[in-house]
Amino acid sequence: MIKRLYAYIGQYKKNILYCFLVVTGDVICEMMIPLLMAKIVDNGIPQKDIGFIAGMGGIMVLLAVIAIGFGIINMKFSADASQGFAANLRKALFDKVQSFSFSNIDEFSTASLVTRLTSDVTQLQTTVLMTLRMLLRAPLMLISAIVFAMSINLKLSTIIFVAVPALAFGVILVFKSADKLFTIMQQRLDALNGTVQENLIAIRVVKAFVRETHEKLKFKKVNDDLTKAAMKAGYLISLIMPIMIFILSFATITVIWSGGKMVGTHTMGAGELISFISYMMQILISVMMFSMVFILSARAEACGKRVLEVLDTKIDIVDKPDSLAGKTVPAISRGKIEFRGVNFRYSTIGEGKDVLSDITFTVEPGEIVAIVGGTGSGKTSLLSLIPRLYDTTAGQVLVDGNDVRDYSLKALRDGIGMVLQKNILFSGTIRENLLWGNENASQAEIEEAAHDAQAHGFIMSFPNGYETELGQGGVNVSGGQKQRLCIARAMMKKPRILILDDSTSAVDTATEAKIRQSFYKNLNGTTVLIVAQRISSVKNANKIIVLDDGRISGIGTHETLFATNTIYREICNSQQEGLAS
Repeated sequence: MIKRLYAYIGQYKKNILYCFLVVTGDVICEMMIPLLMAKIVDNGIPQKDIGFIAGMGGIMVLLAVIAIGFGIINMKFSADASQGFAANLRKALFDKVQSFSFSNIDEFSTASLVTRLTSDVTQLQTTVLMTLRMLLRAPLMLISAIVFAMSINLKLSTIIFVAVPALAFGVILVFKSADKLFTIMQQRLDALNGTVQENLIAIRVVKAFVRETHEKLKFKKVNDDLTKAAMKAGYLISLIMPIMIFILSFATITVIWSGGKMVGTHTMGAGELISFISYMMQILISVMMFSMVFILSARAEACGKRVLEVLDTKIDIVDKPDSLAGKTVPAISRGKIEFRGVNFRYSTIGEGKDVLSDITFTVEPGEIVAIVGGTGSGKTSLLSLIPRLYDTTAGQVLVDGNDVRDYSLKALRDGIGMVLQKNILFSGTIRENLLWGNENASQAEIEEAAHDAQAHGFIMSFPNGYETELGQGGVNVSGGQKQRLCIARAMMKKPRILILDDSTSAVDTATEAKIRQSFYKNLNGTTVLIVAQRISSVKNANKIIVLDDGRISGIGTHETLFATNTIYREICNSQQEGLAS
């Protein structure tokens, strides 16, 4: 995992070298200070040599200043490297998510992806930062301090060789247990983010149904679950400090006791004892640095696995390999659609039950075709196969006689305008949202599409017209206005195929009739597929396809189906339209 993530350091790899060099300089300066102190205590003070004491003291101050300078430089390089690593990793994750098919998106909750892009990456960033500041420093300090301590007194060094392994053993035990706890903690964070996100998106529904108390209780539960998981991890981590303090205190007392005896017998100088204690403290501090990085690494390992899970996700809908790219079709030219024996199932739902079975029909270029059926009959699933939002389980979907898999995704989707069942607008102006359909469109083309979608009137009723700022998701426009803006956005593409998935459900019948008229008048030659619940919306279509439990129950005009298809007739009668004639 470390090797995989290391690649995202990218252009900041040189910072690691710089950090190593300045840390080396910092450690050398710090290692020299206790030696100079020993000389002052053992030589300068007994001889009352003020010049010697002042000279050694001056050098100590200079070394301390240089060490501080190296530390500041290390902070800059390590901060740049960790921030750059996080930026590269976030970009890679976001790019990966953008390449996800609908099937891939179904595998992850939105809240989980948000947590992985934010909290998980931030935790990895912190670990990189602390690694460059501590993990590079700790081994250099540990080795140098051991060497200097052994050079002062080999016998006293045996205490260090007992204390260090004891500390390391305790840290390793905690580290092994922490990984699982941190994984659970991140999963609980996913749940918390999911609850917050759902509540904020649906806050108007919550208010309308006076469900604030219910939502507070739901949040309390996931918040308490996260708190409990975090506290379990915290309790485990908190064991490290008492263990360290105990071992450190015991080792210090032992050194002072044994070293004091040596000073009393004149086998060791007082300055040497002071220096030895300083080196011992540096050794134990370096071990503490290791432990802090290891604890961070325990959580980082849990986060890293979650990040790599996204990066390693196999994209199931992609363009043909380069070896076959020459065989791809350049663009949609006519808009003919064919389904040949199509079966389809969602891999994440149920036990592999097909939601579409043996679907076969043809739509000629320029036809307006309606698809009707009960809830769950497979209407949206069928439409999603045309732009390859999903791929068929069996059979073929063809556009202009070519399998949709022979188009590049860009060429295929550039030729298809689609208004999804759930209408989404983005923060920004109305004009910026409409330009999604054609970023090079003129104002005249924007207004033409808005007129066709019956959106121009309400747009101009706003003080800023097309420059009106929309809130995230289009929260400051009504459901019907949002639908008309999404229809205008799709029409801006001037597509060869236009797919409208129940996209006028929030529009009144008079406005809907005007939108339908614009299809007939201004989309001449464009193939239009409409999913609608109102029979009045579809009865004038060139043909109507009736779906029932994922199968085609009938195909024909309104009159033909009303006379021959029981399901269609029941739909008509249930709406009390009286459309028998």
